[in-house]
Amino acid sequence: MGRKHRTTIATLAMSAALAASVPSPTLAAPARTAADAAIFRAAGLKNNGRGWISGCDESGQPPLPATIDERRDLNGDGRPEAVVSESSGYCYGNTGQAFWLLSQQADGSWKLMAHETGIPEFLAGKGAGGWPDLSVGGPGFCFPVLRWNGRNYAFHRRAYEGKPCR
Repeated sequence: MGRKHRTTIATLAMSAALAASVPSPTLAAPARTAADAAIFRAAGLKNNGRGWISGCDESGQPPLPATIDERRDLNGDGRPEAVVSESSGYCYGNTGQAFWLLSQQADGSWKLMAHETGIPEFLAGKGAGGWPDLSVGGPGFCFPVLRWNGRNYAFHRRAYEGKPCR
């Protein structure tokens, strides 16, 4: 066996090992814990046996299963928040994504704080209770920024890269 052939086989073996270690982008893993399932249920998602989905798509091409993208304390209350996202061009247009922001309550349950079509970005500005302002990104260059008013995230302004826009 020549040197070039051995190198090609070694490269293919490494590529196969790497591919096996990376989760498939087309199928998200179902909730692995009861805590994950509680988050998905609080977002209003349903488990279809392959993962958690919103059910928004009636085209026969369901969205990719939702994922929990982030868990951290956003408002400084010592309890985690979770950001769940789901991808589908059919359901969410050019943005291709929707997200749900959930907050763990003192009793351990999860409360839905926001659900929007777009890509969430938490900003330095704060609303009531220390909740960060929330930019909802998507196509274009001027995004809505929502602020927590004590009851819900409501429109506050439009911004791009931290600067006001129209």
